[in-house]
Amino acid sequence: MDSILIYSGGMDSTTMLYEYKERIAIALSFDYGSKHNAKELECAAWHCSKLGIKHVIIPLAFMQQYFKSSLLIGGEDIPEGSYDDENMKSTVVPFRNGIMLAIAAGLAESHGLKYVMMANHGGDHAIYPDCRPEFVESMSQAISAGTYENLTILAPYTNITKTDIAVRGKKLGIDYGHTWSCYKGGDKHCGKCGTCTERKEALLGAGIEDNTEYE
Repeated sequence: MDSILIYSGGMDSTTMLYEYKERIAIALSFDYGSKHNAKELECAAWHCSKLGIKHVIIPLAFMQQYFKSSLLIGGEDIPEGSYDDENMKSTVVPFRNGIMLAIAAGLAESHGLKYVMMANHGGDHAIYPDCRPEFVESMSQAISAGTYENLTILAPYTNITKTDIAVRGKKLGIDYGHTWSCYKGGDKHCGKCGTCTERKEALLGAGIEDNTEYE
């Protein structure tokens, strides 16, 4: 085992958890005050327990306290509709992945690991600057320069779609019913926000029966 995975409990990082389970020593989740954090962490714990992978949760309460985003508790309402740049821009948590990758790099080096894995994908590029290929490459170079063991980022989903990821998950037999996508963070998926819409499209495109509980 040589890697740490930044693991949210959503479809993409859960697929990566299963696809690279032989390499992942630690699945790292963050409690940063998002509206759907509790649901995500519950799903993350379920899959880590099933696979016997160590699950670490690090609190980042300062993000909810000081950062501005509709994704965070106390922020404006989560927009409904399609998963596109204009509609979802308010859900950006400024430099979230940069902060999480830096922490993951420190934890990885502390445990003698070589790689930090993240599950960003091609559909994120227009919306989230810290999911784009140029960011991943630059951050990987910074992490390598800043660690004795020259850690690097592995982001194998960067240029594929969420449907492509779901196709991989189907082959792996993943139960996506134990993953969370909805940004609103209610008892059930709302079925209307951008991430719910994207989830439905990915499952349909992969030919997976959608067992998600929607409102």
